[in-house]
Amino acid sequence: MDVEAAKMIGAGIAVLPLLGVGLGIGNIFSSLVTSIARNPSARDSVFGIGILGFALTEAIALFALVVALLMLFAL
Repeated sequence: MDVEAAKMIGAGIAVLPLLGVGLGIGNIFSSLVTSIARNPSARDSVFGIGILGFALTEAIALFALVVALLMLFAL
């Protein structure tokens, strides 16, 4: 197996967590919209928590992307 092919396969495997990130972000905002629809007066307290969850979930995507790029270009 060629080293370049192994890099491509490894980078492809490294971005598989992006599937979970997409599902997680969808779940976070779905829950946020549902909770605001049920109790609009709680929007101010719930919105910050939703954005924090989004930021932490998106950080996983950025880490996966950095690992994939390191596999492709640094090794």
